[in-house]
Amino acid sequence: MINTVWFVLMFTGLVVSALTGRAEEITGAVFASAEKAVAVGISLLSIMTFWFGMMKVVEESGLLDRMFRLLRPLARFLFPRLPDEHPVTRSILMNMSANVLGMGSAATPFGLKAMQELQELNKDKETASDEMCTFLLVNTSSVTLVPMTVVALRAASGSLNPAEIIGTTIIATCCSTIVAIVLDRVFRPFSR
Repeated sequence: MINTVWFVLMFTGLVVSALTGRAEEITGAVFASAEKAVAVGISLLSIMTFWFGMMKVVEESGLLDRMFRLLRPLARFLFPRLPDEHPVTRSILMNMSANVLGMGSAATPFGLKAMQELQELNKDKETASDEMCTFLLVNTSSVTLVPMTVVALRAASGSLNPAEIIGTTIIATCCSTIVAIVLDRVFRPFSR
């Protein structure tokens, strides 16, 4: 459906530009946008590479284990039926840690792995378990202390102060996560 909407918008724009004699402006805008997209992509690649490396350093230094210890009580509260030492707990905590650090791209593989492991624990393979729904809510709303990807995008786009959004991001993500957890607890009894 969305592909159809985009096609209609682009086709309409091309027809209108051809009818008004402004097709050359469209061509120039397409090339300028493509050039900007490549520049932003390369700068994001370098920033993501840096943060993936930092995540590895954090993991090797033992800081990640400390972060796990801090987040483990939260994980027990959110996922009370999960076995404590099951590998899914580590995947969930890695995902939460990466999201807290604002590295959504690094969080994605951990989130996919956590969902696969949650599916293995799921008794009804045709329906998402309560733990899967809770994980999806927490992952989607995730508290972010340092939104690195957004800061990187703002820096690549020429923002004068790309980090000025950190305070509002913390407030917004804390609010969204609290609302997600509260709604999860309120509606969970109705899920079955």
